[in-house]
Amino acid sequence: MASRAAAQLLSASPSPPLPSQPTPPKPSAASPPAPLRGRTTRRTAATAALVAAFLAGATPLLVQKPARSFEFGFTAPDQTPEEAEAGIKIHSRGILQLRQLVESQAWRELQLALRESSSLLKQDLYTIIQTKPGGQRPLLRKLYSTLFNNVTRMDYAARSEDAGLVQEHYQTVVATLEEILGRISTDM
Repeated sequence: MASRAAAQLLSASPSPPLPSQPTPPKPSAASPPAPLRGRTTRRTAATAALVAAFLAGATPLLVQKPARSFEFGFTAPDQTPEEAEAGIKIHSRGILQLRQLVESQAWRELQLALRESSSLLKQDLYTIIQTKPGGQRPLLRKLYSTLFNNVTRMDYAARSEDAGLVQEHYQTVVATLEEILGRISTDM
């Protein structure tokens, strides 16, 4: 038994290099460690576990709900053009009724009502623009951009409580909205 242990000990320890062979350099602190052979790394184990779970059909690993921070309905509207047209009429009335809040300088209420009406109007207008023929879209997109840039500027002006800027942007919003409604109603 002692001879067997000695044989294992000798086979386990490396033999010293022959004088004709150069000695391998000692690893320094700056050189990366030598890769381990025959051992499983954490990365390999994690990859194998994910592949096995995927092949086994583990659905908790895959998120099935869409993210709540981005509404995909905006880029691919699921409403009909008729629903969007009815929504435009309702939400544009909401924006036109903001005059009372502008005149009374109720800034916080103005911001809340403006954000609510404009976000819904934005989706409806986008749906209508997408249903138009290609030749009509560029002008409608430009008006759309002008409208909502001024809505944003009006929101910032209301936040800073600048009555002159709010009034100026409100007039631009109303004029642009009337032009958009005129173009949409003549086309439909």
